[in-house]
Amino acid sequence: MAHAAPAITEKDLRQWKLLEDFRERLGVFALQRQPHPSWKDPKRKLQQLDYLSLFLCGLVNPVLRTVRGLCEASHLQRVQEEICTHPVSRGSFSEAQHVLDPELLEALLQSLMAESSGPVPKDPHGAWQDWLARDSSIFPALSRMVWARYGCGKAGRVNNAVRLHVSFNLFDEKPSSVAVTPGRECERISWRKQLKSGATYVGDRYFAEDYKMFAKLEEKGCRFILRLRDEAVVNLEQEMALPQPAKQTGILSDQWVHLGRRAANRTGRLRVITIRKSDGKLMRLVTNIPPEEMSARDLQVLYRRRWQIECFFRWLKCLMGVRHWLAESQAGVTAQLYLALIAGLILQEVLGRRPSKRLWERLQLYLMGWATLEELMRAVQADRVLKLKKA
Repeated sequence: MAHAAPAITEKDLRQWKLLEDFRERLGVFALQRQPHPSWKDPKRKLQQLDYLSLFLCGLVNPVLRTVRGLCEASHLQRVQEEICTHPVSRGSFSEAQHVLDPELLEALLQSLMAESSGPVPKDPHGAWQDWLARDSSIFPALSRMVWARYGCGKAGRVNNAVRLHVSFNLFDEKPSSVAVTPGRECERISWRKQLKSGATYVGDRYFAEDYKMFAKLEEKGCRFILRLRDEAVVNLEQEMALPQPAKQTGILSDQWVHLGRRAANRTGRLRVITIRKSDGKLMRLVTNIPPEEMSARDLQVLYRRRWQIECFFRWLKCLMGVRHWLAESQAGVTAQLYLALIAGLILQEVLGRRPSKRLWERLQLYLMGWATLEELMRAVQADRVLKLKKA
């Protein structure tokens, strides 16, 4: 189901600089938007593009991990030539998050997510091959970030967390839509807001808890594969025959059913696949895709691919500099997560894939001038060979 990544040549990487690419792309969208009046104040030395470039530098640079470090680096001549034109104080850097236009970053992010995507079918049902895994991930927040209050943790203490909601394209292996909210916001509510007509979604048990959502998906022309909770009540309508190859992969049944204990609250006609996992436990998948369009075995394989979104969250947290907050307001946190996603998508466009940890380290060394282009190319090719072996 995954497509082969294009080959990377030295021409693709020669003289390529992430920050230059970012500034050029963002500058196009900045011309189309009216900035906050504060950015036009003649006393202000830190401009919006410089602020965002310095912020991004803190996410991709292995040395600069704090606001104090970024501000100290802004006094360096080369940093002023390539990133920000003036030295930046910690007060100016911290204050800038409150006058930032988050829609500017959102526009660039939407543009990058849409790049290299296939054409939208005229028939919304034809888009069901554009599989989107839906999930969210929690990022721990500081106790003073009151807006991110999430609930009670151990010993009754209040947790603070930020939640990133993502619809992840399983074919292109990149986000299709994102949203940043306080940790307490319901995943299903965010999903409902971002539903894309004609798309097909793959999700875990939480998304199948609200049976009213099935009708909403049908209304939008969406197809879905969701995992049912073990407690779900299934009312059998029709048992379908299973081919022998499907039985050998652990599939136990393929049925048309109605979900719900009470007749008044039951769902419409849905298809449920029951699978025995390798640990002996049962798993049930619910879908509205008929067997003539997708076999039980294909549904099983596709649901396994949902784990790509978990790998994406792990990659974002471990490699893209979002373990330490450089801004603490909701607008600043949103900007940091958007910048991390933007950097990742630019890298993915240049390399044809998300970089592994070793390749990311080599890229950082190259951007810092410690690795040559030839050494970077060797790391790119080695990473490609490794991914092909794992595929």
